[in-house]
Amino acid sequence: MIGYVMLGTNDLPRAALFYDAIAAELGVGRMMEFENSIAWGAPGGAAGVAVGKPWDGQPASVGNGVMVALEARDHAQVGRIHALALSLGGSCEGPPGPRGEGYYAGYFRDPDGNKLNAFVMG
Repeated sequence: MIGYVMLGTNDLPRAALFYDAIAAELGVGRMMEFENSIAWGAPGGAAGVAVGKPWDGQPASVGNGVMVALEARDHAQVGRIHALALSLGGSCEGPPGPRGEGYYAGYFRDPDGNKLNAFVMG
């Protein structure tokens, strides 16, 4: 049902570096690219993630309670994505680890403050 999730940025080149690396670890690349936005994913595949400057011209801001969850292959990939995010200027919102029965995740924010996690079920 979801085609992609759009997150705001005030610095598209910085966001592009961050998400290019995360997408590469997940095995996908850019699927759409415009002057003010970029989307990553695989056409016809699972939902993608996009970042862009708001169309209304106002500064991007972070939504309280909004989070994008990126499905990883296994616990090791959760760890790699979390570490990669931090190495690219992201901040830790919770290190990788079990978060309940059958759920393993690591939480982080991108350089613009958008909250994400990498997770695996099982």
